[in-house]
Amino acid sequence: MFQMFLAGGWPMWPLLLASVIAVALIIERSISLRRSRVIPSGLLDRVIADLGKHGAPPEMVSRVAAHSPLGRVLSAGLRNVKSSREIMKESIEEAGRSAMHDLERFLTTLGTIASISPLMGLFGTVIGMIEMFAGGNSGSMEQISNGIAMALHATAFGIIIAVPATIFWRHFRRLVDDYVVEMEEQATILVEVVHGERRR
Repeated sequence: MFQMFLAGGWPMWPLLLASVIAVALIIERSISLRRSRVIPSGLLDRVIADLGKHGAPPEMVSRVAAHSPLGRVLSAGLRNVKSSREIMKESIEEAGRSAMHDLERFLTTLGTIASISPLMGLFGTVIGMIEMFAGGNSGSMEQISNGIAMALHATAFGIIIAVPATIFWRHFRRLVDDYVVEMEEQATILVEVVHGERRR
């Protein structure tokens, strides 16, 4: 395998760097986007119970905000619990956009790696072909075939990087979309409870 890597020439090193970055991002996002860290179970119920007993003192709001992305969204509503329904919803929407931005962190980089890895591999193959023919290779057909096969290693390596990167990028994007929808739903429940439109 290592000999195949070396056979691809210097363009293989940028591909290796891209693969290392992709693996690091996949691991980091897999940990950060766990449901228990984004939308902890029972948080909304605890917030509503505390709100009914003690109101929304600054200490409680700060504690909820530091809890999770969902906590940040709910705390935005708690800070405006005495305001109108519209103001409360606007503050929650702003916090939701900020939380979504944080959840999408590094996904653009992962998507870029997924998109350009095959192109980087193709570039490596082209470079290998140019070097082979520019070197005045007048060997047998078998030697030429072997040279072409080695040049194609870069393309193969680029595709190997792109496939899992694309799969995980799509998976994380779907996770973020689902989390945002659920956070909006829970925030709406909080608004309705505060303004007496829903009982818990």
